[in-house]
Amino acid sequence: MQENKDGEAQAAKQRLIKKYPNRRLYDTKTSSYITLAEVKHLVMGNEEVVIRDAKTNEELTRSILLQIILEEEAGGAPMFSETMLANIIRFYGHAMQGFMGAYIEKNVQMFTDFQNKLPGQSPGSAPEAWKQFMSMQPPAIQSMMGNYVEQSQTVLTQMQEQMQEQMRKQTEQMLGVFGIKR
Repeated sequence: MQENKDGEAQAAKQRLIKKYPNRRLYDTKTSSYITLAEVKHLVMGNEEVVIRDAKTNEELTRSILLQIILEEEAGGAPMFSETMLANIIRFYGHAMQGFMGAYIEKNVQMFTDFQNKLPGQSPGSAPEAWKQFMSMQPPAIQSMMGNYVEQSQTVLTQMQEQMQEQMRKQTEQMLGVFGIKR
């Protein structure tokens, strides 16, 4: 019963956007059609959005978010280098795929938390203001960045330990199939 209430509360927090076959996006909150740029604006405003196919109710959020990233990467200054993208692609189908996704997600969250701790920073701050702030307070920033790097190393260490434990269990299972006990 409680799980159902939690699911309903989560759904109530999310902004439902329906995608129609004509590729148009319909915001159910405002009862109007919106563009990808407007979806990006919602995401930038920390609005939780869920995008579903209007006919099949299939979840499309990830593909729409990836489309927004693709458009951002194609214009202006890209965030991801070709080398980084190639390395990400190499993890698909690899035993480390799940770990890599979790590692990237945790690091981006830590960086976001770090950025939110900086006084005077708002989501719309210009990169120049960020650079100026960074240059004005090197000791404090160095300390915070040191904490960020330390947290990142901790996350990586935890992931390595989890992977080693998983590999140990898989090895024991495989040896068990052959009647060999460790």
